[in-house]
Amino acid sequence: MIFKKICVIGLGYIGLPTASTFAAFGLQVVGVDTNPRVISTLQTGGIHISEPGLRMLVREAIDSGNLRISGNPEPADAYIIAVPTPFFEDEHGVYNGQAYRLADMRAVKSATESIVPHLQSGNLVVLESTSPPRTTIDLVQPILERSGLKAGMDFHLAYSPERVLPGQIIREMTENARVIGGIDKPSAEAGRDLYAHFAKGEIILTDATTAEMVKLMENTSRDINIAIANEFSRLAQRFEVDIWEAIKIANRHPRVKILNPGPGVGGHCISVDPWFFVEAAPDLSELIFAARHVNDNQPKFVFELIRTALNSNLDGKHITALGLAFKPDVDDLRESPAIEVVKLLNQAGAIVKGYEPYKTDADIPGIRISQSLEEVLANADLVVLLVAHRDFKELDPIKLRELTPTRLIIDTVGCWDIKSWSEAGFKLIRLGVGGFQ
Repeated sequence: MIFKKICVIGLGYIGLPTASTFAAFGLQVVGVDTNPRVISTLQTGGIHISEPGLRMLVREAIDSGNLRISGNPEPADAYIIAVPTPFFEDEHGVYNGQAYRLADMRAVKSATESIVPHLQSGNLVVLESTSPPRTTIDLVQPILERSGLKAGMDFHLAYSPERVLPGQIIREMTENARVIGGIDKPSAEAGRDLYAHFAKGEIILTDATTAEMVKLMENTSRDINIAIANEFSRLAQRFEVDIWEAIKIANRHPRVKILNPGPGVGGHCISVDPWFFVEAAPDLSELIFAARHVNDNQPKFVFELIRTALNSNLDGKHITALGLAFKPDVDDLRESPAIEVVKLLNQAGAIVKGYEPYKTDADIPGIRISQSLEEVLANADLVVLLVAHRDFKELDPIKLRELTPTRLIIDTVGCWDIKSWSEAGFKLIRLGVGGFQ
């Protein structure tokens, strides 16, 4: 199938790199977003997200004339839906007395509806947004068929999940294997022809629901593996064991690979995708359900660790939080467990200042954002490391000692060497290391 013009709906962490990459490979691309600020920023030469290499890629795509930014879809050969699929904040499902989160599919629904007036015979529509199983055939297909055209007969319809790592999106978008699930074989093949413009990795064809499930399985398996690491950290705390040493020893077994614990799981993938399985089949998702509760409750465990370190007295205490992103070396704050820890501290009466070097302009209700390391460390009663950013990992304890009056620090990500920080005069408490009380 030949494509000359495509329309990418949603210009976020996946849609913008996708649109720009297609444009870089010679296709005419209309990038669509409903956020006026996003549209204005892109049209005036800026970008609204931080990703290595993205600014130059976008700039070159726009300057070449291959990428245009718009607030509305228009006729094209193919449409890619890359909009967010967040949770409902105030709605939950309940199974056996336990609450689970529900996917908010309104953006996918709205994006699909926006295509209907422009859909033509022979077009291809691809859903990239991470979605519950059967979204393509149960939600997207019926909406598109309001056009009077039939999926599989008049137009092609497929699901192709993004499988990229923030911080390496541009490289992985082209190099990683690409899964394309069609509602029928011709739809999958049409998707292959589209992504073959830039995909260097293997292109694997399957059906749409299998492709949806593959994406969820990938992130759910990681969530479960993180959950057991976090649970091990709690047990180590109870049994006065150093979990970091224990994991290092256990991983010398040739068939064991335990991950590192931390303050929780965040981002718009690993912390979100498992709930789609639970929502779709709560009676069959007991392990997934349990792992989600472990990881969602890990910020509370970290909060209790901090509270114990301060002898249960948080009221009026000045606490410095280093890192607010959901993972190291990115500016993405979505579903960040670090932010959940800070919220719990605020609710307990602590005065918390946060420093996120990758997003110093962050606007988070109830959190005082500092613009520099020097500012955030001043007047601290305790410093807590919540994200393993490279800059934080390389901090010299002697330098930090000069910037803050406190000598009490908590490392929740296993970055700092207890001996070297102790020699610099600090009392370093590490998540998963028992006996500090």
